[in-house]
Amino acid sequence: MATNIVNKSHLQASNSRKSSKPKLLITRPEPQAQQLASQLNLAGYQTLCQPMFAYSAAGNQSQLSQTLETHLPDITIFISKAAVEWANQILPLSTWPTATTAITVAVGSATLTALRQLGIKQAICPPQHDSEGMLALSELSQVTNKNILIVRGNGGRELLANELVIRGANVRYFESYYRQWHEFDPHQAQQWRSQGVTGIIVTSQALLESTWQLTQNGTHSEHNNNFWQNTCLWFVASTRIAQLAREYGLKHVICTHGASAQAIITTLNQLESINDN
Repeated sequence: MATNIVNKSHLQASNSRKSSKPKLLITRPEPQAQQLASQLNLAGYQTLCQPMFAYSAAGNQSQLSQTLETHLPDITIFISKAAVEWANQILPLSTWPTATTAITVAVGSATLTALRQLGIKQAICPPQHDSEGMLALSELSQVTNKNILIVRGNGGRELLANELVIRGANVRYFESYYRQWHEFDPHQAQQWRSQGVTGIIVTSQALLESTWQLTQNGTHSEHNNNFWQNTCLWFVASTRIAQLAREYGLKHVICTHGASAQAIITTLNQLESINDN
């Protein structure tokens, strides 16, 4: 079931903080974390950047060129903005032999914007910004014998590739970057609490899993009433992540229906508007 953006319980939780604006923990990597923080600050929200991982380069120009020459993708799918930017650093997208002929799919609006800024004007994006949304596109419904290249970081969900293979496509991956996960003090979440964090933004399943795990250390005492589970607002980018967050026992999960700054700010403003009424 789709997650409502805001419901009565979220309103009550937010009201309990005596402020309509939560202080937001941003977990995405740099430089996107600071970019999002700047836009949220301009919108009047306090932020704390705590990237869970950093990017590093993966693959090289020879590997990417060989992949493009041998696979000749009819369809190229980019799983994130980072996948676009790191792939472009390895080999400018405008020089790819299929740059103007392949159907190019972006998972979300930020990825789509990154592609178009690099000259890939024909790129498309599904209304629902995840694997399920891309699989619902008509361009990916009839793919028998089509060559499809998925550009992403290391790891991640296999649903998209597996379903495309079932539909008859020849699928290959190119990993344009690695995620290097940071190590944290076991009491990191307590520091966030002391710094006044009342909302957390997570834009991927991996970020949710990592952040939620950190909040499990020392949060179950009677003294703190398990703040992260029972009171904190969790802003997540998709209904799929929202469902997982609920399975973790998180009480106040709010879906932003996208990972872009605009999607997050729109959701926050809706929450504030309800609080003010």
